Amino acid sequence: MNTPDAGRDTARQAYTQARIAHWNRVAAEPLLRPGMSRNYRRRLRQVCRFLVPPGKRVLELGCGRGELLAALEPQQGIGIDFSPAMLEQARQLHPRCVFVERDVHELLSGPLPPELHKPPDVILLSDLVNDLWDVQETLSSIRRFCSPDTRIICNFHSHLWEAPAQWAQELGAMTPRLEQNWLTTDDMANLLHLAGFEIIRRFDDFLWPWSTPLIEPLCNRWLAKLPPFRWLTLTHFMVCRLLEPQRKPDCVVSVVIPARNEAGNIEAAVRRVPEMGAGTELIFVEGGSTDTTWAAVRQAVSQHPERRIKALQQTGKGKGDAVRLGFSQAEGEVLMILDADLTVPPESLPQFYEALMSGKAEFVNGVRLVYPQEKEAMRFFNLLGNKFFSWAFSWLLDRSVKDTLCGTKVLSRSHYQQLAANRSYFGEFDPFGDFDLLFGAAKMNLRIVDLPVRYRERTYGDTNIQRWRHGALLLRMVLFAASRLKFI
Repeated sequence: MNTPDAGRDTARQAYTQARIAHWNRVAAEPLLRPGMSRNYRRRLRQVCRFLVPPGKRVLELGCGRGELLAALEPQQGIGIDFSPAMLEQARQLHPRCVFVERDVHELLSGPLPPELHKPPDVILLSDLVNDLWDVQETLSSIRRFCSPDTRIICNFHSHLWEAPAQWAQELGAMTPRLEQNWLTTDDMANLLHLAGFEIIRRFDDFLWPWSTPLIEPLCNRWLAKLPPFRWLTLTHFMVCRLLEPQRKPDCVVSVVIPARNEAGNIEAAVRRVPEMGAGTELIFVEGGSTDTTWAAVRQAVSQHPERRIKALQQTGKGKGDAVRLGFSQAEGEVLMILDADLTVPPESLPQFYEALMSGKAEFVNGVRLVYPQEKEAMRFFNLLGNKFFSWAFSWLLDRSVKDTLCGTKVLSRSHYQQLAANRSYFGEFDPFGDFDLLFGAAKMNLRIVDLPVRYRERTYGDTNIQRWRHGALLLRMVLFAASRLKFI
């Protein structure tokens, strides 16, 4: 007697065999199919190269001919697909990558391919979930390949394009496909959650499918990112990571304190910054003070031998330069910034440390705009500016960043080193240091978490912020970031 499971297995096998046969037939067709398909693949490569820098370990499921995998210039590229005809072409076209014939549904059980001895940096599922028998099972199966640093990048077609895609296939303008799973973004978010992943970033792309000078770049680079046009795009992108973080072992913390005209706050900073993890290193970076800040720093070093303190003087200008100098001399695995005005209480730093070490965050951003502030902590127009730039940068980064200008930010040394190695993408454009780190963290697809703090009044000296001049500079930075992060 047939059981329901036997019937389901028979249907699943028939589904899989039909698709293997279909993609084997597609493999026999010309590689450079004209029309929408060629333009779409070109745009897909462009977007994925933005998301995945060269030199990463990349695993692509449903790799087909391997053209997208090879375009990412991986240090190690592994493609898995169930179509032998597609894989034969992939091996001929891209000999530097490794291709494995296997149904992605079978990854949950059985031995891992020997090529996957080390967790990949990126797992790519491009136009795959629309064609799967069981999306949740496949997503659950890839957990065994993941480390906390692995990023899962998936893109899938919008339900809105179901009928246009069918017409385009009938006209020969798109690669033919069998019946698809037309998932909404909410459907996919739910399946990812059930499989144990959280979404770090999501966005839409590809509005104009034809190769039309001027119109195509206008639509796909610019209009596709703006309402209402973005609701009409073909493809949804999601960047994800493991939902269940792993706690890291305690380690040394380096707190970098840029200090310009802050002589009256140095002693308080030494006394109030708590010991964290396996020990805390204080790094004062003095630059261009007209008061006795440098003398106060040197006095703190001599009077507090019980504390691990470094005293540096910057040769450049600006807080950003001071932060980069401090981080370059830091010995801790956790890097923190604390403004010397102490308007963010040093006593709150253990909360930042816990957020990072728990694995719930990979970049912790202080937020001054949640709790009530002391009366003179932030002037009215400064508050308005902070709220505007919060909205602008949240839109630019495709994730919520409630307070971009809070000076307290925390990340690991290893992530900072990766950020610094790729700083040329943005350049050293940021005199404040905040946006250099935020933009870099967003480009690396780190999990950015806002942490509310109580913002206090300054007790010594005057602010170094020049409201209108710095506001104009920030506005120029928004436009610059848009060209490098949003309109790609």
